[in-house]
Amino acid sequence: MATKTKTKSKKMEQVHVGLSAENRQKLIQLLNKLLADEHLLYTKTRNYHWNVTGIHFTELHVLFEEQYNALQLIADEVAERCRMLGGTAIGTMAEFLDHTRLSETPGTVPSAPDMLANLLDDHEQIITNLRDDIDASTEKLGDEGTGDLLIGTMRSHEKMAWMLRSMADGS
Repeated sequence: MATKTKTKSKKMEQVHVGLSAENRQKLIQLLNKLLADEHLLYTKTRNYHWNVTGIHFTELHVLFEEQYNALQLIADEVAERCRMLGGTAIGTMAEFLDHTRLSETPGTVPSAPDMLANLLDDHEQIITNLRDDIDASTEKLGDEGTGDLLIGTMRSHEKMAWMLRSMADGS
């Protein structure tokens, strides 16, 4: 029985979608970096949702919840794209921290305005990284499917950044 499972699993990894194994591997690495960024930003946003205080508590509590739910969906799509390309999606905290391009500050709870600024910085960094990743996936690696996913992800981050920026301007 174990042999069948291994064979099924091995067949699933043999993806024939018009991309070389080398390019698929590069795309999977690119996607896993994004997955790490998404997960770190999800965790940071959830942390801020739990710990926000101040006069704008209710609005920020709701905004952060909306955003971490959106980030969770994005992370799921990115992980699934890794699998579609025949790879493995990273999934441990150690892997996320090892692959992320973002930073965090454990043991601190920033003020509400600093929370907004921190999240805005992270979204803008992801947007900047996505622009490079879109070019790499479509122009260099020939994968319009991944490019399309990344373009949609970029638009989602642009909207979240706009919301954060607008909220920060009003505080």
